[in-house]
Amino acid sequence: MPVHSSILFHKEDIRFRLNQAEKLKAALVKISRKEGFKIKGINYVFCSDAYLKKINKEYLNHNYFTDIITFDNSEEKGILEADIFISIERVKENALLFKTSFPSELKRVMIHGLLHLCGYGDKTIPQQKEMRKKEDSYLSL
Repeated sequence: MPVHSSILFHKEDIRFRLNQAEKLKAALVKISRKEGFKIKGINYVFCSDAYLKKINKEYLNHNYFTDIITFDNSEEKGILEADIFISIERVKENALLFKTSFPSELKRVMIHGLLHLCGYGDKTIPQQKEMRKKEDSYLSL
């Protein structure tokens, strides 16, 4: 059994292989601890644009593409449980747009979802700046 069995990686309707999965899990666990949380269970689901757009429309009533949707299933304070859906196509496009590597952009998006679970928002400009600062600081883990 993996050391970090509380974080699981899945894929839906795409061919995708996540590199350095155990290192990513360790980094995510470390981030959650630094933020004062324990991970009970997080499912990262890597999928296509079409799959994520369907979820966006069905559950959030948004009819547009996005790179990530985080469903917080936590029931206890300080204990994280969630399903995080990430469009691999969108992450690839964003990596090109932001002139970064795909692995770096994927890690940023994964951290972004985790930070949402830790209480960080991104609706306002100040929230976006704080979120980006946290993402940048954790990217080195």
